[in-house]
Amino acid sequence: MAISISVVLLLLILAVIFLRSGGLKVSHALVCALLGFYLAGTNIAPTIHSGVSATAEIVSSLRP
Repeated sequence: MAISISVVLLLLILAVIFLRSGGLKVSHALVCALLGFYLAGTNIAPTIHSGVSATAEIVSSLRP
């Protein structure tokens, strides 16, 4: 759950930055949000979740 909240917050911050810089329009942000909601309800959602979890685990194990 913590990973999901972190990813959502990161994506929200990126979306706000893109909206302010003019690189992302409101309509594009809405389409991306709707795509996320629809993907969460499909059969591919567990695969996406495990991929994000594995990536987060690899990144958290890296030591600079």
